[in-house]
Amino acid sequence: MSAPTRTSHRRTPRPSAVRLRPRSLLALAAVTFVGMVAFVWPFVAEPGSTAVAHSGDAPWLFAALLPLVLAVLLAQLADGALDAKAVALLGVLSAVIAGLRPLGAGTAGLEPVWVVIVLGGRALGPGFGFALGSVSMFASALITAGVGPWLPFQALAAGWVGLGAGLLPRARGRHELLLCAAFGAVAAVLYGWLLNLWFWPFTTGMASQIAYLPGGAVTENLGRWFTFNLTTSLGYDLPRALLTATLILVAGRPVLLALRRAARRAAFDARVVFEQTPP
Repeated sequence: MSAPTRTSHRRTPRPSAVRLRPRSLLALAAVTFVGMVAFVWPFVAEPGSTAVAHSGDAPWLFAALLPLVLAVLLAQLADGALDAKAVALLGVLSAVIAGLRPLGAGTAGLEPVWVVIVLGGRALGPGFGFALGSVSMFASALITAGVGPWLPFQALAAGWVGLGAGLLPRARGRHELLLCAAFGAVAAVLYGWLLNLWFWPFTTGMASQIAYLPGGAVTENLGRWFTFNLTTSLGYDLPRALLTATLILVAGRPVLLALRRAARRAAFDARVVFEQTPP
C-alpha cells in the first residue's frame, strides 16, 4: 500500500500596485523625516530659535513639504514601481476621493474618504496607499479651493494613513475587516490631532491652559496640545472615526474584493517581454 501523498497549499501573496523599491524607500524615508520635523517642531524648539521668532511665517515655510511629497511619486516612477496601469488605478481612486470629500467637509468631521484610503492601501500595498493618500488630498484641494499652508500636512498625514493600512499584518475574512476598521478609527483620530499641529502654535487668544508655550518643556507643551485636542477637535475626530469604522465593516469586503480583482487582472508585477515575430 502506497503512502498517501501530502498536498501543500501555497499562500499567494497579496497583489501590490506600487512596491516600495530602494529608491522609493529612500525618498519616502526622507519626506517622512522632514514631515516629522515639521509636525513636532513646537515641542523641541528653543525660545530664541528661528522657528519661534518667525512663527507667523512658519506655515508657509513648511509648504516646502509639498514638493517633497511629489518627489516620492517621481522616485516611484523612476524606480519602475508606478507603471501605466498603476497610475490609471491611482487616478480613478483619487477622483473618487476628490468627489467624496466635499460631501463631508465641515460637517461634524464626517469624512467618508478615509474608507477608500484605508482599503486602497490594504488591498494594493503600502506604496500605493501612500501615493493614494497624498495625491487624493492634493487633487481634492484643487477641486474644493482648499489650497493653503495646511495642504502639505494633509497630504503627508493622509499618505501615512494609506501607508499604515498597507503595512497591517495578514488577516482574512472578518478578522481582516475588524483589523481595518480598528486601524481606520485610530487613524482618523490621529489624523485630526496631527493636523492641529500646523496651526496650534500660531493661534492667539486661547486660554493659557491649552495655548502653545514657546520654549516650554516638552512634557508641558504635550499636555497643552493634548488638552487642546480634547477640548476643541474631539467632537470632529470621534464622528470621523465612527463613520470610518462603520463603513469599513459594512462595505469593506466587496471593496477589498473589487480592488484585489482589479490588481490581479492588471497584473502589475508581470514583466513585458517583446518577441520578434518570424517573417
